[in-house]
Amino acid sequence: MKRSVVRGVGTALPRRIMRNADFEGMVETSDEWIVQRTGIRQRHVASDDETTASLGEAAARNALAAAGLTPDDIDLIVLATSTPNHTFPATAVEIQERLGMRHGFAFDQQAVCSGFVYAITTADLYIRGGLAKRVLVIGSETFSRILDWSDRTTCVLFGDGAGAVVLEAQEGEGTVADRGVLASSLRSDGTHKEKLYVDGGPSTTGTVGHLRMQGREVFKHAVAMITDVVEATFTAGGITADDLDWFVPHQANKRIIDASAKKLGIAEEKVVTTVHLHGNTSAASVPLALGCAVADGRIKKGDLVLLEAMGGGFTWGAVLVRW
Repeated sequence: MKRSVVRGVGTALPRRIMRNADFEGMVETSDEWIVQRTGIRQRHVASDDETTASLGEAAARNALAAAGLTPDDIDLIVLATSTPNHTFPATAVEIQERLGMRHGFAFDQQAVCSGFVYAITTADLYIRGGLAKRVLVIGSETFSRILDWSDRTTCVLFGDGAGAVVLEAQEGEGTVADRGVLASSLRSDGTHKEKLYVDGGPSTTGTVGHLRMQGREVFKHAVAMITDVVEATFTAGGITADDLDWFVPHQANKRIIDASAKKLGIAEEKVVTTVHLHGNTSAASVPLALGCAVADGRIKKGDLVLLEAMGGGFTWGAVLVRW
C-alpha cells in the first residue's frame, strides 16, 4: 500500500511577541483572566512586512531543509489558510513563486482551524492516487489582520504563524505498523456557521470584515465534536487511545484540550500543548505544535501521532500518522 510519510517539519513565527499584559491598556482584561479561561500567555503578531505568504514560505523552507529536499523535489503545495494574501490568486501559488518552483501545482484549502487536518487528508489522497510523489502541506495564518481589537472576547485569543510538513509517497504493508498517514476522518456542519465567522467578504459586503465568535457556544460543542471524530479515526485505524504515543490537538483553549483528552482517555503526558506560547493560530496551530514536539525530541520515528482540529463552519477532523 502506498503511504504518505512525513519527511520533514518546519515552523515560522512573526518577530513580535504580544503578552497578555499588553492588552490591559487596550481592552478590559488582565493576564489572570486570559490565563484562567484559555491558558494563553502570549502570541506572535505579524508586522506589516510579514504576511501569510512570507510566513508560509519560511515554514516551507524549514520543512524542506529538515527533509533534505529542495522545491524542485515537490509536486504539489496545499496551503491551509483563512487569511490569504489576496482574494486571488491562491496564496499557495504566491508561495510557489517565492520558492522558485516553476513546475507542479498549488492551491489553497479553507476549513478555518481544521484547515491543516483537511490539507493533510487531501495531500494523502493525491499521493495515494498517484498524482503527486511529494507534497508540501502548509498551514499559515495572519489572524491579527481580521481581529476587532476592541473586542476583548476575541482579540486576546488569536495569533499569527505558520507550520509545514513534507509528505512523500512510500510503500507500506497496509498495517497500522506502517509509517505515514494511516487514517483520517473529516466532518462539517454549516448550521453552526453563525457561532464562529467573519462578518465580511467579497460577495457580501465587499470588505474583509472581522472575526466574530459566540465563545460559550463554541466551547459547548467542541468536546463532543472532537471526541466523535477522534473515535471515528481510532476505529478506522484499528487502534485505541492506549496505543497513541502523542496527541497533537488544535491549540485554541487549554480547557478544551484538557476536557477532550480526558473524555477520550488520553493520558495527560501524551498531549502536546503550545497554546500558552502561540494562542490560537487557526490552520497553523497543529503544525506549529507538531513542529515544537519534533524539535524538542518528543515525537520520534515510529511514534503513533494523532492530529485533531475544529474550526468555524463548524468543521472538524482528525488524522492518525505513524512518524
